[in-house]
Amino acid sequence: APSPRSYTTLRDEAVKLFNSLQQLESEWDPVPLMQGILQTCLDLPPLVDEIYCQLVKQTTEPPAPGGQGDLHYWQLLTCMSCTFLPSSPVLRFLRFHLDRTESRFPSSEMAKYACFIREALGKTKGRECVPSLEEILMLMQRQEMICTVHCPGAPACSVAISSHTTAEEVAQELVSRLGLSQSPNLFALYEQSRRREQPVGSATLLADVLTRFE
Repeated sequence: APSPRSYTTLRDEAVKLFNSLQQLESEWDPVPLMQGILQTCLDLPPLVDEIYCQLVKQTTEPPAPGGQGDLHYWQLLTCMSCTFLPSSPVLRFLRFHLDRTESRFPSSEMAKYACFIREALGKTKGRECVPSLEEILMLMQRQEMICTVHCPGAPACSVAISSHTTAEEVAQELVSRLGLSQSPNLFALYEQSRRREQPVGSATLLADVLTRFE
């Protein structure tokens, strides 16, 4: 399929992704590498299951549980869970892996990531864009992003959003904050750039809009 990036065969790309995962273990700043891996999975959907399986393998019996390399894998697994759903067989195996991790390492960082991932998998429906660099940073810390919305006739409003927050949910929150709940008017979010201004669909994930801005 047409893509801004140049790809070879799925087998070769799977090997490249595995090499990227190994590099991730010792990477000082893993965010750009994580985004590149996520972009490859978005462009080549058959590799989503492959990366999930590789990450489960890398986080099973790690040489240093909870070490920097191990946590980088868990952080990428967190980003994957907020971006893609694996196939049913892989999803069942992944949930078993999350349960096993929480049981073996209760109260650890790995267990906290496992809990976060399980909740995310229940909300993820697929993304148009991979997470932005800012979103990846927030996911690595299991935190929400702060989105600034400029309202006509009112100061800008800051809204906390997750990877699953829709434009309609943010619009409803702002309507409530601005005391417009009884207004007969309809309200929507707009995205504006130098070239265009357009309404954001009610079911659009705000995180995708922010990635487009990035």
